[in-house]
Amino acid sequence: MEPQVKNETRTHNHTPGLAVAETEAPKKSSKRFIIVLILLVVVGGTFGISKYIHSLYHEETDDAQIDANISPVIPRISGYVSSVKVSDNQRVKKGDTLIVLDNADEVIKVAQAEAALAAAKSNLGVAHASTAAAQANVASSKANISTADAQIDAARVNVWRANQDYERYSNLIKDHSITQQQYEQALASKQTAERQLQVLVEQKNAAARVSNASESQSAATGQQVSVAEATIQQRQADLDNAKLNLSYTVITAPEDGLVSKINIRPGQYVQAGQSLFSVVGDNNIWVVANFKETQLDKMKVGQKVIVHVDAYPGHDFEAKVSSFSPATGARFALLPPDNASGNFVRVVQRLPVKIEFANPNDKIVQQLRPGMNVDVDVHLDK
Repeated sequence: MEPQVKNETRTHNHTPGLAVAETEAPKKSSKRFIIVLILLVVVGGTFGISKYIHSLYHEETDDAQIDANISPVIPRISGYVSSVKVSDNQRVKKGDTLIVLDNADEVIKVAQAEAALAAAKSNLGVAHASTAAAQANVASSKANISTADAQIDAARVNVWRANQDYERYSNLIKDHSITQQQYEQALASKQTAERQLQVLVEQKNAAARVSNASESQSAATGQQVSVAEATIQQRQADLDNAKLNLSYTVITAPEDGLVSKINIRPGQYVQAGQSLFSVVGDNNIWVVANFKETQLDKMKVGQKVIVHVDAYPGHDFEAKVSSFSPATGARFALLPPDNASGNFVRVVQRLPVKIEFANPNDKIVQQLRPGMNVDVDVHLDK
């Protein structure tokens, strides 16, 4: 029976130690929980305070992307594609040939315009010759009139002298101082002189009529010259237009950049004004950030900006605020909202802000492409 008593005694002696261990375990767990809680509060408070202080001097947004000049390639005349000189994503320089259209029709139009211009110049030469002839006729008619005037003056002198002789002979014949024959000769001389004066006057009138006709013809030929000159100008304009359309058969790059995907193939018919593809300019890349209207009160042009691009994580791009959009992005939509109509719900609007890179010639900046997502951090003035 003694061994049983010893075992009972041992069991009895170990029971108080287990109770102490069980009471100390919850105390240690509660201490650990408190410590972790304090650490979380400290870390969270430190993070919150740092974020608050950061928000006082920074404005951030992830509603931003890279943007650049995108120039559409548009033909100015309609025609069939003869050849395509570029491929997808190819880099081109301003003035490089992109597409060549079939120019057979335009070459014929240029030849027709040149022939029409030559004919107009020939007509001008004929008009000038007619004008010169008409002016010569006018000069000749005026010379004839001058000659007739001189002859009329001389004839009037003869008439005056014949009249004087006739009057003297008329007085003398009454006294029978002269013979009848002498009187008749004086009368005949008077009549002849008067008749000659009348003939000369009629000749002058005829010459005057010819002169008037010549002057009218000269005026008409002068108008023909003006019409011929105007026709030449019109034909020259037609020729210039034909040559201009001929030059439009070669479509060149509007600026330096990269060519987008090309869906045009030789033999395809394109319309004037049709957008064929685009050239993305690489000389000027910027960021368009859409800030909330509540973030703009401290933002100014020229403030420093740090840009983070998703494609290049960990790289800081230095930039600056360049300009603010004249209206919110919603106002440029196809159907802009009207908050004053219907049930008014106040929605925070976003204003596009243009941000330019401080070093646009950086190799990494030149590798950026329009549409890439970026995060923007504007450093506000303290």
